[in-house]
Amino acid sequence: MAAMKITLLAVAAMAVLLGSASAVTYNVGDQGGWALSTDYSNWVSGKKFNVGDDIVFKYSTPTHDVVEVSKAGYDSCSTDGAINTLTSGNDVISLNATGTRYFICGVPNHCSPAAAASMKVVIDVASGSSSPSSPMPAAGPGASNSPPAPPSNAATSVGATAGFGLVALLAAGLMA
Repeated sequence: MAAMKITLLAVAAMAVLLGSASAVTYNVGDQGGWALSTDYSNWVSGKKFNVGDDIVFKYSTPTHDVVEVSKAGYDSCSTDGAINTLTSGNDVISLNATGTRYFICGVPNHCSPAAAASMKVVIDVASGSSSPSSPMPAAGPGASNSPPAPPSNAATSVGATAGFGLVALLAAGLMA
């Protein structure tokens, strides 16, 4: 009976740990990075972005930037009323909620409403677990193959705390 309790506890702990390790980091544009030469419509096809995943924009500064905009801003390539502007050249964005997010390059003439190849990308974030289509290692201007530092946010902390709480409850119940 004790062996069965220990086995159940171990299985529960592994499930919690595997569940929290399923997040994926996508380098926007793969090896090409955030650049004029990348076809972002093609890049997003076949990828499934999920809550908990990260997207990383790697680019040369001050040649480019990343501006999160509304759908209207995306459609018109306008930074008016921007949600966020990033300029580090290695911008990590955590996908914390479901929905559609819109990103453009705010440098004049880098985003074009009419051009098929333009520095703009739509990220649709689903709630399911990640099933990556083999995200590529970091490459491009100033890229590093080391993963970006994990973001420190409340969602990550809550998930980890909840997982450890579940394991503690299971352990207490199995020891009774």
